[in-house]
Amino acid sequence: TFALAYFISTLIRASTATLSPIFSQELGLKAGDLGLLAGGYFLGFAAMQLPNGIFLDKFGPKKIILFFLTIALFSTIAFSKSESFLSLLVSRILIGIGVSVCLMAPLTGYRRWLALDQQQRANAWMLMSGALGMLASTLPIQLLLPEIGWRNIFLILAGLILITIILIILIIPSWEKTETPIENKGLSSYKTIWTHPYFLSLVPLGFFNYGGLQAIQTLWAGPWMTNVSSYTPIQAAINLFWLNLSMLVTFFIWGFINPYFHKKGISTDKIIIAGVPLSFLALGFIIYSGTNVSGLHFALFLIASVFVSLAQPAVGMTFPNAIAGKALSSYNLVLFLGTFTVQWAIGVLIDLFKSFGYNTILSYQISFSIFALCCILSYSYFFIHHKDHLKKNYS
Repeated sequence: TFALAYFISTLIRASTATLSPIFSQELGLKAGDLGLLAGGYFLGFAAMQLPNGIFLDKFGPKKIILFFLTIALFSTIAFSKSESFLSLLVSRILIGIGVSVCLMAPLTGYRRWLALDQQQRANAWMLMSGALGMLASTLPIQLLLPEIGWRNIFLILAGLILITIILIILIIPSWEKTETPIENKGLSSYKTIWTHPYFLSLVPLGFFNYGGLQAIQTLWAGPWMTNVSSYTPIQAAINLFWLNLSMLVTFFIWGFINPYFHKKGISTDKIIIAGVPLSFLALGFIIYSGTNVSGLHFALFLIASVFVSLAQPAVGMTFPNAIAGKALSSYNLVLFLGTFTVQWAIGVLIDLFKSFGYNTILSYQISFSIFALCCILSYSYFFIHHKDHLKKNYS
C-alpha cells in the first residue's frame, strides 16, 4: 500500500519529462519556465520535510500520509483544470506538498518495524516502486496523451490517489507511541541532526548528486533527447521508458545485494566512495556525446548513480528511533531542495547561454558541465569529511 502511494507520487513527479513538449507548445514555455514548473513539485515537497519529521515521529505514518494524500487528491484535480502557467505552478507545488510523505512515511515505519539488515532492502524496493512510477510516466503517458489528453490523465491519477487513501485506511497498522529518553520536542530536536558531522558530510552529496540525479531523471533527460538529439516526442518517451525500466531493475537487484554487503561488514561509506565516481564518468560521456545521446546514455548515468541512494537510509540508521523521522525528513529536505535548484538552474543556464549566442547543443553541454563540477566537489567534500563524527566522538 505504501508502495502504491510512492508509485503515484513518482509518476506525477516524472510526468513533466514526457509532457514537456505539450506544455511548451500550449504555454510557450522556455527552458527556465519548464524547469520552474517541474521544480515546483520539489519546492512544495521540500517545504514540508522538517514539519513532516515532527508529524511522523509524533503521530506515525498512517495518520500523516492520509492527511497529505488528501491534499494531493484535490491538487491533482486542480492541476487538470488549470488554464495558465501560474495556476499550473501553484497546483504542482501543492501536489508536491501532498505527496511529501510518500517515501518518508514507510521509511519511518520500517525503522521501527524491520530488522536493521532488512531496512536497506526495504528502502531499495520502495525506490523500485518509485522507479515503476517513473516507468509509467513515460511511454504509457505518451500513448494515452493523444487519446484522452493530459488533463484527463491527471484526473485518472486523482482517482488512483483516492483508491490509495482507502487502502491505507484499511490495511496500514496504527502507530503506537513509545517512551524514550531522547528529546523529541518540536524543532529543538533538529539541532542534534543538523549539527551532526556525518549528516553534514552528506549534505552536498544529497543536494547536488542525489538531487541532480532526480532532476535529470524527472525532466532534463527528455528535453536533451528532443532538443539536442532531435528525437520526436514518441521516440523520447520510448527511450525514457527503457531508461526508467533500467532503474527499476537496478533497484530490484540492489535490494538483494545490500544485505550481502551488510553481512560481509562492508560499510555504506565504502560503497558510496567506491561507486559514486562511476556516475561522473557516465555524465561526462553524456556531455561529450552531444547529439548522439540516447536513453542508453542516461540509463548508464542513472544506474551508476544508484550508490548515492544509500545515503538516505544511512542517515536514518545514524540516529535513534525517536528522531529517525526527523533525520530522514531533514535529509529529504536537502534532496528535494537540491532537485528543485538543479532542475531550475539547468533551465536558467540553458536560456542564459542561448542569450549569449551559443546554440542549443552547446548550451546544454555547458550547463550539464557546470552540474557535473558541482557533483565532483560534493563527492570530494564527503570523501574528506565522512569520518569527522568519529574523530569528534559523535554517536
